[in-house]
Amino acid sequence: MSLKPTPPHEAKNRFLKDKKPGVTRKTLKNYRTSLRQFCDWLDGQQLTDLNDLDSEVIQRYKEYRLSKVKVITARQDMMTIKQFIEFCEHIAAVPRGMGAMVRIPSVSESDEICDDLLTRDEATRILDFLAKYEYASNRHITLLILWKTGMRMSGLRALDLGDFDEGRPALEIRHRPTTGTPLKNKEKSVRDILITPETAETVADYIKQTRPDAEDEHGRKPLLASQSGRVVETTIQRYVYTSSRPCYYNGGNCPFDRDPETCEAMSWNASCKCPGSVSPHALRRGYVTAARNAGQPKDVTGERVNMSGKVLDKHYDKGSSAEKAERRRDHIRDI
Repeated sequence: MSLKPTPPHEAKNRFLKDKKPGVTRKTLKNYRTSLRQFCDWLDGQQLTDLNDLDSEVIQRYKEYRLSKVKVITARQDMMTIKQFIEFCEHIAAVPRGMGAMVRIPSVSESDEICDDLLTRDEATRILDFLAKYEYASNRHITLLILWKTGMRMSGLRALDLGDFDEGRPALEIRHRPTTGTPLKNKEKSVRDILITPETAETVADYIKQTRPDAEDEHGRKPLLASQSGRVVETTIQRYVYTSSRPCYYNGGNCPFDRDPETCEAMSWNASCKCPGSVSPHALRRGYVTAARNAGQPKDVTGERVNMSGKVLDKHYDKGSSAEKAERRRDHIRDI
């Protein structure tokens, strides 16, 4: 089969268009980021036609990424590129078999595991501060729901006003891909999450006192809203990064000996640069660990956060050896 001249960026756009119907928006975004970096690198190598791509060039890119990022990130990039090259085989942009020549970096189990989490003590201090000084604000509600439920950021964004059942009380997470809020595991992520009356009261106060009367572009009324509609993911991330900086909730004291006047992490957009700030996913890990330490069964925790037991054990339960031993205490029998 003869090859068809194909510029890298053109093939990238065709690949993304081909993938779009079957993946979540976040996955598509990750594909786009990885492939844009790859195609830009090819531009720098003066490779303008994928017909000229070979295994040596791909290997050099792998080595380049390993010199710039963590092994687990390079692995994810190369797995995306392998899919891309296989697609390029399909459109006759590269020779058959090229995809099989993409070598994926190996990682140790420790490389696969992220230890970034918010502890129960830290979460309590942050929520106490928000309840006192920013009660029922967007930032308060974001931290409160993420911590008390362990839900993903996509689940929080997907909530509409009608998904808050104040009577039970509960938050009802629904998969609505055609109107902008797909869930990671699609219909398998659909569930109702019971919350405490105290949490429900704060959510109700947010709706009555703070939430702007806004609709999104699909005419839906998001629970977490801004003046322009549904709050975007980057804003949710900023709520978490800013409020988890230690100096924000501990009276202005920096445990890293930084000067607040010159610290780059003091701004809204650079808050993630604080060594003590965490991402929204750290609250999910923290919730799982705290719930298990509190005696909540693994299957209950897994169903509540939409997670398999295997993934929960490997990536989310960060209890110490002593904490895990204490969980087993009531189940031990002298035999």
